[in-house]
Amino acid sequence: MIGCLIIHGYTGGPYEVDPLASFLTENTNWHITVPTLPGHGKKLTLKDISHKRWIQAAENTLEQMLEKYDEIYLIGFSMGGMIASYLAAKYNVTKLVLLAPAGKYLSFTQICRDIGGVVADGLRGTLNKNKLYLHYKRKLGAVPFKANLEFLKLVKYTKPYLKKVDTPVLIAQGQQDGMVPYKTAYYLEKEITSKQKEIVFFERSRHLICLGNDKDTLNSMVYSFLIKDK
Repeated sequence: MIGCLIIHGYTGGPYEVDPLASFLTENTNWHITVPTLPGHGKKLTLKDISHKRWIQAAENTLEQMLEKYDEIYLIGFSMGGMIASYLAAKYNVTKLVLLAPAGKYLSFTQICRDIGGVVADGLRGTLNKNKLYLHYKRKLGAVPFKANLEFLKLVKYTKPYLKKVDTPVLIAQGQQDGMVPYKTAYYLEKEITSKQKEIVFFERSRHLICLGNDKDTLNSMVYSFLIKDK
């Protein structure tokens, strides 16, 4: 039996990866698990929660799955990609999928484009139709500054483990990602020592790659990667 652990991103929740999780649930008999990291989910409660708790929560879930399933697939989105890489370096997992992993962060060029789009929609009176604005609006004021520091600590802590990953890995990155520069994929390919590595870029996708215009193609590609050589 196969278990598949999917880890969401910083200030997000299972909803960020729901289309992929649903696709895999519908097309396989795998046990799909998408835990909510401490302080995350629809309502953010990130005050006084350390990066160690985020890592430990995912690690506890993985350890429980390793006791039940013969094979484990790890999928991580954004910050979850760094946690997944850390876990793949420590535990015996079969395959690893990294979706817009936060190995580097803040693409200022794309952020400027995104802000320009929000401003333009504001001037046109169509701000309530701007998906990017609506997504991040709810997070304004809900994320303590200390939580952002914990995110940076997590990236710093997990980076050294990239060199210890030898699991076959697929890296998927949106070229319009406003949070993580798309060139991060090349950085991760260089750092990760796996013999089997694939990188795929999606021209129309922003950071929330599982919810974007390319989600159907992404779902099929992740599925194909995971079942390859079966």
